[in-house]
Amino acid sequence: MKILNIVPITSDIWTDEIDAYTTSKLLPDTIVTTKILTHGPASIECEYDEAYAIPEVIRLCVEGEKEGFDAVFINCFGDPGVRAAREMVSVPVFGGFEPAILYSLGMSDKVGIVTVLPNVVPMLEGLIAKNGLNSRVTSLRYVSMPVLDLFDLNKLIDALIEESKKAVDLDGAGAIVLGCTGMVGVKEAVEKGLADAGKPVPVIEAAQAALVLIETYVRMGWKHSRKTYMAPPAKKRVWWSGDAVEEF
Repeated sequence: MKILNIVPITSDIWTDEIDAYTTSKLLPDTIVTTKILTHGPASIECEYDEAYAIPEVIRLCVEGEKEGFDAVFINCFGDPGVRAAREMVSVPVFGGFEPAILYSLGMSDKVGIVTVLPNVVPMLEGLIAKNGLNSRVTSLRYVSMPVLDLFDLNKLIDALIEESKKAVDLDGAGAIVLGCTGMVGVKEAVEKGLADAGKPVPVIEAAQAALVLIETYVRMGWKHSRKTYMAPPAKKRVWWSGDAVEEF
């Protein structure tokens, strides 16, 4: 099985350590290939960033299907371009939001998300509403750390534990979802910190969860519905590229 991992930013932050962690639960014969954007934002932290990322994300999805990938992971919790990509390709496409939330709903009636910055909160509120999850996702908090600063793991872990405690105590969350696919390698420490504080709730790391779910979809032969994700109507589409234009 071949999965294309699209990191939808121009910053090359996908290290060997991150790759090893996020793929550690996959089957031995599953191959994950990572691509980053050549055009787009350095990170995605608002709707504006997301809009800049989506055109090339979709191009890479189309290219990936032609190259023989069995599925695509758009590696961002905001799911940039996921629904549009599903219209364009026939292989399974997931971002970071849906898989982590789907897993968490099987663990708790009420779920809390802890993300990076306040700018991201309206984006996630939109995803929660679109998926009809307002009654289940009862907490949406943030650690006030930009995506590109998440490599300070000690600071990140401390902030995640603190905000997760609030989600449990004040918002009634029974499970915590790490609301950024860049929050890699900290799940175990956050879960332990919560347990040590008398709050033994599960913590879901989004990138790892997404890859496992995608792998399951491929193994089961599941694909998205063409009733929901209809192929786009044929027409001319022009995209700006410097001093020229590209048809896409």
